[in-house]
Amino acid sequence: MNKDYYAVIMAGGIGTRFWPVSTKAFPKQFHDMLGTGQTLLQKTFSRLHKIIPAENIYILTNERYLDITLAQLPEINSEQVVLEPAMRNTAPCILLSALKIKKKNQNALMLVAPSDHWIEDEAAFANDVEACFTASSQNDILMTLGIHPTFPNTGYGYIESDKMEASAIKKVRQFREKPDYDTAKQFISEGNFLWNAGIFLWSVKSIVASFERHIPAMYSLFAEGNSLYNTEEEAQFIAQNYEKAENISIDYGVMEKASNVYVKEASFDWNDLGTWGALHDKMTSNPSENAMVRAISHLKNAQGNMIYTAAEKLVVIDGIDDYIIVDKENVLLIFPKEKEQNIKNLLTEINHTFGENYT
Repeated sequence: MNKDYYAVIMAGGIGTRFWPVSTKAFPKQFHDMLGTGQTLLQKTFSRLHKIIPAENIYILTNERYLDITLAQLPEINSEQVVLEPAMRNTAPCILLSALKIKKKNQNALMLVAPSDHWIEDEAAFANDVEACFTASSQNDILMTLGIHPTFPNTGYGYIESDKMEASAIKKVRQFREKPDYDTAKQFISEGNFLWNAGIFLWSVKSIVASFERHIPAMYSLFAEGNSLYNTEEEAQFIAQNYEKAENISIDYGVMEKASNVYVKEASFDWNDLGTWGALHDKMTSNPSENAMVRAISHLKNAQGNMIYTAAEKLVVIDGIDDYIIVDKENVLLIFPKEKEQNIKNLLTEINHTFGENYT
């Protein structure tokens, strides 16, 4: 393994659209959502560890998830868990981890990846990462991996690349926000648009310089701690200063402003496990099929359901189509799949009526 390769796994989200399995106390990245024997975080770590030394993999997460993270990843130590004392989106935590890594290794190449993506062709993933790392080591560029769109999805942002570029790594013309359906169809017909998967690769020198150029106030704030990073004094500095950082994503803060952004179309399969519907799509090839995690099912006149049980349990269903059915210790959810985007708002109602014991 290359000692200059580093990875940062973003694992701080709550995953509200996967309620009731995903809660504030125990979010989806720490669950075995597909019943494979590995949680999403463990699966992501395992995939990255095939190309990156374990000691070079950092986990970005909230303070409250330190113990869960260390329990699930015995291969790492507490110094590799970068804790966010406040929710400030993705830019601050990425800058903080880049400065920590840069202090250890000026020549480091850094991969940033979400913890909740599902990628089965891990060899293809490794090849794409190698190609991006090679390009990033030779040029002052910021790279991202884009996903070939298979249908006009309105739930993802899009990356528009240079049509005239013949190489596999293409210059990004612009990032496009989540479109309406007609716009998404137009993007796909153009042939030079990819889904934005939020997977980034760069040298630490390039990304730190980009922060200094595009978000100078944030850079100055965190640069004051350079002498303290990777020491016992780091935690106190972060506790005192992190919440002062602007609440902004890496996309808005850096990637959409920078002129040196490039994209490679991913050669691997990809699924963003963001909703129960996405999990259903991942587990079945036919929308009318029922998808089940751990459930022992006896079904009649039932199609297109997503059925999840926390433990192995017999589930009997008759006459229900296209529903999310989740059985968890203290919650039973039976909810129309077509309304899955409303689950996030539903949590507000549940919390208001019954308190935080269920959310």
